[in-house]
Amino acid sequence: MASYPEELKYTKDHEWARASGSRVTVGITEHAQEQLGEVVYVELPKVGETVTKGEPFGVVESTKAVSELFSPVSGKVVEVNDPLTDSPATINEDPYEEGWMIQVEATQPGDLEDLMNAKAYVEFIEEEAE
Repeated sequence: MASYPEELKYTKDHEWARASGSRVTVGITEHAQEQLGEVVYVELPKVGETVTKGEPFGVVESTKAVSELFSPVSGKVVEVNDPLTDSPATINEDPYEEGWMIQVEATQPGDLEDLMNAKAYVEFIEEEAE
C-alpha cells in the first residue's frame, strides 16, 4: 500500500510539496513513481531558474513513459537534487526523502493553499482509477 505523508501537500499532477517557511521542497508521489515504473532519467532546472505554479519544470523518464513535472508553487529554484542525475532510481526507492527534486523559494505564499492534503489526494487517486 502506498503511503502519503500527512505533512505534505499534493497536486493533481502527482507532485508533492513540503513547506519550510517560504522554501518548498518538491518531488513526485509514491503513486506517480509506481505508475511510471523504473525511473531511468530525470531532467531538472538549474539553480536560479524560476518556476511557475502549474507549469512544467522538468521531465522524468521511465521504462514505460516520459512525463513532465509540474511545479506546485511559483518561485526561484534555490537547490536541485543533483545526485538524481546519476541515480534516478532513488525516486522509486524513496520518493519523499532522498528522491526529492527541487527546492523553491516561493514567491506566492498562497500557492500551497490550493493543494490537496493526504486524505484528499488519496480520494483523488481513487476517483482517477474508476
